[in-house]
Amino acid sequence: QGSLLAVTSYATRTSPVLRGHWILKNLIGSTPPPPPPDVPALDGVISASLPIRERLAQHRENAACASCHALMDPVGFGLENYDAIGRWHDWLDGGPVDNAGGFADGSTFDGVAGLEEALLRHPDLFVGTLTEKLLAFALGRGIEPKDGPAVRSIVRHAQDHEWRFSE
Repeated sequence: QGSLLAVTSYATRTSPVLRGHWILKNLIGSTPPPPPPDVPALDGVISASLPIRERLAQHRENAACASCHALMDPVGFGLENYDAIGRWHDWLDGGPVDNAGGFADGSTFDGVAGLEEALLRHPDLFVGTLTEKLLAFALGRGIEPKDGPAVRSIVRHAQDHEWRFSE
C-alpha cells in the first residue's frame, strides 16, 4: 500500500531502516530495541554521495548501531523497488535496484515477492502478531503477559484451520 511505503520513507528517498523496522514490528512482532543515546546521524559522518546500501553498511560498522541495523536494514531492502511515495522503479542512481534482503536467521530473499514467500514460511509469526494487534484493538488496551495464553490459543486454532482469517 502506497501510504505505508510513503510513511516508511523520507521525503526524497526510501528508507530501508524505517521499512525494515515497520515489517519487523507490524508483521513479525519483533520490534528492534530503540537506538542508543547520542548516535550520530548518517549525514556528515558518512558520505551522502554513497548509495544507501553502502551508507548503511558503513553505519553498521559501529557495533552499537549494528545491533539493531543488522536486523532492520536487510529486511527493508526487500522493498527498494518502491520509491518514497510507493511507485515501482527498476533503476536507481543509474543502475538496477538491489532488492536483496534477509532476516537475522540468515535466510535471504529478493524483492517484495521473496519477502512475501519468506513470511509465508512462518505463518505463526504473522498470525501471532496480527492476533495481538486485533486483541489490543478489541480490548482497548495493550497486550500484557497475562494475555499470552489467549493469543497462543487463537494462533493454534487458526493453524488447525489452515490459517484462515475467520478462525
